[in-house]
Amino acid sequence: MLHTPLFENRTQAGEELARVIYRVLTQQTINSGVKPIPIVYALPRGGIPVAAPIARLLNCPLTVVVAKKISHPDNPELAIGAVTAAGDVLWNQPKLCRWKYTSRSQETALNQAINQAQALEAYFSSACPPANPAGATIILVDDGIATGMTMAVAATAMKKLSPAAVWLCAPVAPPELLPWLQQWCDRMILLETPAIFRSVSSFYTEFYQVETKEALVYLQEASTKR
Repeated sequence: MLHTPLFENRTQAGEELARVIYRVLTQQTINSGVKPIPIVYALPRGGIPVAAPIARLLNCPLTVVVAKKISHPDNPELAIGAVTAAGDVLWNQPKLCRWKYTSRSQETALNQAINQAQALEAYFSSACPPANPAGATIILVDDGIATGMTMAVAATAMKKLSPAAVWLCAPVAPPELLPWLQQWCDRMILLETPAIFRSVSSFYTEFYQVETKEALVYLQEASTKR
């Protein structure tokens, strides 16, 4: 059964998400009397157009944390885990996979993913402003959560940097994933959790692949407007 898309595009979804995050941060300030220091970390590439309106509304730095899925050697679309450019690794539960892999094939897949993540991080580094995550509220943003692997491993990396809190934020995610996601963060902000969840793209009217050069422009524009 076809359904009506929830968002026009990533920018519109990001603007909606920004308003919710802003309200939560404002309420937190009222309740605690302490104003959080937010830093928005986008997961490239699709998370960057969503994160840009959030950083703009919060008037805070926009940077990236690069996480890549570790692909099954025989099926690139199947994630057996995820890794950050810094080498933080999260493996899928073997019992959930219908295949067996050797330690060598696992290591090969891991190294490929790390190399991809490091290359992407290096490409974006020139457009990312210096940011001190220690004591800050880290707002991790993607255009949607399907398996949660890349978001979870990114949160793992961020928690090592001694932030005040790590928030996982996205326009859409499957509801059955929420209990598992909770363990990786201090707060989750999701606009929609539809019961029928086939793919992130199905909830957008416009969901083209964000090219690396386009993502870089978003970061550069965010940097110059602060």
